[in-house]
Amino acid sequence: MTNRRSFLTGAGAGITALGASLVSRAGAASLPEAPTHTSSATAAPLAPTGGRPYNPVVTLNGWTLPWRMKDGVKEFHLVAEPVVREFAPGMQVNLWGYNGQSPGPTIEVVEGDRVRIFVTNKLPEHTSVHWHGQLLPCGMDGVTGLTQPGIQPGKTFVYEFVARHAGTFMYHPHADEMQQMAMGMMGFWVTHPKNPRQHAVDRDYVMLLSSYDIEPGSYTPRTNTMLDFNLWTINSRVFPGLDPMVARLGDKVRIRVGNLTMTNHPIHLHGHRFEVAGTDGGWVPKSARWPEVTTDVAVGQMRAIEFVADAPGDWAFHCHKSHHTMNAMGHDVPTLIGVDHRGVAEKINKLVPGYMVMGDKGGSMGDMKMPLPANTLPMMSGDGPFGNLEMGGMFTVLKVREGLKRGDYSDPGWYRHPPGTVAREWTGDGAGALPPAPRAPDARPAPAPAGQAMDARKPGANDMTGHEHH
Repeated sequence: MTNRRSFLTGAGAGITALGASLVSRAGAASLPEAPTHTSSATAAPLAPTGGRPYNPVVTLNGWTLPWRMKDGVKEFHLVAEPVVREFAPGMQVNLWGYNGQSPGPTIEVVEGDRVRIFVTNKLPEHTSVHWHGQLLPCGMDGVTGLTQPGIQPGKTFVYEFVARHAGTFMYHPHADEMQQMAMGMMGFWVTHPKNPRQHAVDRDYVMLLSSYDIEPGSYTPRTNTMLDFNLWTINSRVFPGLDPMVARLGDKVRIRVGNLTMTNHPIHLHGHRFEVAGTDGGWVPKSARWPEVTTDVAVGQMRAIEFVADAPGDWAFHCHKSHHTMNAMGHDVPTLIGVDHRGVAEKINKLVPGYMVMGDKGGSMGDMKMPLPANTLPMMSGDGPFGNLEMGGMFTVLKVREGLKRGDYSDPGWYRHPPGTVAREWTGDGAGALPPAPRAPDARPAPAPAGQAMDARKPGANDMTGHEHH
């Protein structure tokens, strides 16, 4: 439940780092409240209640951190702490995050705002916060040991700087990163332009990409994994647990994507062309943009794409690496296509009742209801209007509808296709049988003319004709 009570008032804090044990009772009461949010549903955009106006974003399956104004400074309170995150119904994970969730709440400010962020550490080890992409004083950069001491358990530090330029940013620890980021410590930051009409869109979504290695039946990620992750998430959710992105027909839509995994992700949108409108460094001039349907987001990068939702329907949005749209994947699994399991399956069934043959006809397992360990998701699942979607991980749906209210983000249900617009089985045109199936051309070489021998000479070691430049 989101706690949005009015913030406590009191004396402002200085810009130097201070520990909670050094703060008096009156000083502790002067800290802004640290709201918590544990629901995994997408929260409505948080309209600004003070300061300069801006157009708020929507964090898919997340929320925006409330703030208070104190002597002209926007004050936020982040709490680094252990959290439990539901990746999808049927699977909960022990993570570390901020204010009750992983990723932490999105922070929204306006270009030129003076921002003060209190960070309280409730983890069992020291931490810090790096404001990824921000231009700020070196001592506020959040790199433990280089620009500040670590925030010890039970202590509170404060960061203060001016949000100098509009754009899309992230925050994450620069302390024991291998453990803390692998446990889910990250969040999104959006700095809006001074003029709310500049770069204005009708719907503005934000999401962070992260990856985890969680053994089937386990609740805690294996943080020493370097490459072989088995769960690929958007805002620490996987399909079918991800909410859809909803847009009214004709809306201008922006999707901001940040990547804090260990690999790149080619993000692909069906049914629309988009432009990359923003990068880590800021907004791309309109003259430098070009149309795309897929954009690669590298490690540590942010990308903002924009498009007009001009095609009604339910459109897939996903990473185009096929293993990144699966859950609970296994590694070192042999390919069994074409292997006859019949005799083996009979023997195994005597030892393991309910054993199911898999992989002999391909990898499709969407409709297989096999037993799974507790707290483990199927590899491919999620029901659509035409059956099992066989998707997981970094996959959700853009739902474009005519007649939606401007601020309506509720799920409109599945798209009702106009008659004659759905692919269907061909059973003939009413005048006869099906046309013959096409055949591939004969790949065998044509016979040599009479009296001419074929050259079957093997090339020599130095015979590289035709390959000089390969």
